Amino acid sequence: MAVPVSVAPGCAVDGPERGVSGWLVGFDDMFARVAGRFGRVEPRRAARDLLWGLLSVVERKNSWTLAEQAGHERPDAMQRLLRTACWDAGEVRDDLRAYVVEHLGHPDGVLIPDETGDLKKGSDSVGVQRQYTGTAGRIENAQVAVYLTYASPRGRALIDRRLYLPRCWTEDRTRCQRAGVPDEVIFATKPELAAEMVVDALDAGVIAPWVAADEVYGANPGFRAALESRGVGYVLAVACDQRVRTDAWTERADSLAARLPKRSWQRYSAGAGSKGPRLYDWAWIALSSDAGEHRSLLVRRGSDGELAYYLCWASGPVTLATLVRVAGTRWAVEESFQAGKTHVGLDEHQVRRWTSWHRFTTLAMLALAYLCVCTAQAAPPPDSRPGPPRHTNEHSELIDLTTGEIRHLLSALVLQPTHPPTFVWLWSHWRRLHQARARRSHYKRRLAIEYD
Repeated sequence: MAVPVSVAPGCAVDGPERGVSGWLVGFDDMFARVAGRFGRVEPRRAARDLLWGLLSVVERKNSWTLAEQAGHERPDAMQRLLRTACWDAGEVRDDLRAYVVEHLGHPDGVLIPDETGDLKKGSDSVGVQRQYTGTAGRIENAQVAVYLTYASPRGRALIDRRLYLPRCWTEDRTRCQRAGVPDEVIFATKPELAAEMVVDALDAGVIAPWVAADEVYGANPGFRAALESRGVGYVLAVACDQRVRTDAWTERADSLAARLPKRSWQRYSAGAGSKGPRLYDWAWIALSSDAGEHRSLLVRRGSDGELAYYLCWASGPVTLATLVRVAGTRWAVEESFQAGKTHVGLDEHQVRRWTSWHRFTTLAMLALAYLCVCTAQAAPPPDSRPGPPRHTNEHSELIDLTTGEIRHLLSALVLQPTHPPTFVWLWSHWRRLHQARARRSHYKRRLAIEYD
């Protein structure tokens, strides 16, 4: 029994064409792209229900809570969808990427790889080990994955993912087999995983003349070489002690920046922030121009005087304003992580095996992409956006709809709970029954005693 989806008559936001009815049509169009990937009607129906559950306000998004939200009597259908049903998460990922590019694609598109971690307990979840993760800001027991975001003037969304397997996993094939890791999967560094995703995106026809990334990727020569071999320009953050090569010698980035005259600095905005333009002082140092290639070091100075450094490469002439724009776009991946974890439960899965992780993550990315496309379609055309307010009437202006606000409206107007009290109590009974069984199993293992 699925949650009925209905809209109150006349319910719309900013005009009928941008209302909830249009979002529902958009959901149907999005799901039609991937429906054929599920060979049977049962997993197809479960996938649709799971996507709506991810868009709901359910606190923890796992098979149990999503099944209850969808009106299923048990979580079996959701669990089969993620574990044993016959469908390929890679093919759905391809459809997701095409969907994002169709709606958000732009000639100024930028690909942005970055990693994020999910804190985990135990050691059985695929890829988990004690490792540094920016989520906690320290070394924790975590599962780390590298994602790829596509960002353009029309919007941004996650389009690919790779689960990072530490060497302690790839060198223990028995452990990998228990977690369902394919035999052909070998150890790959995070920059190598990022390069794979960028190449796959370009091979799939994604138009993205630029790549932006942080120091993990900027410091890796192999990652930079992979981009140059494809003719893709990059603006990659590097540390202050990064050695950069000029036409005459090799020198540290901070040493080059220390000799810059005052007239070298120019004020540019790295993009619009929540409190206004993100203004910085920028300096640009040409390094070499071999065979038409243009290498440079970009230096950013904040209001506190702190410097940040970027290695830049382009296959042809480029302006400082372009490099600044690309550097500022890198924050789109951080915003994508925040939106994914806040709105669609990207980090709330409770799956342990290789296949289940890729399936849940791909569907969460698809739900997020749908919100991002709705946000882009609800925004006014760029030439109609108002400038800074010239009056004090607080009721005369509205900010554009955000992914969070659209999700809230969908939840309030479409996904309101409609289950009778009996159904709610049955689910409470089911949860407590299985929690008791889990507790009994834990006691049996830890205390090595028999339970009746």
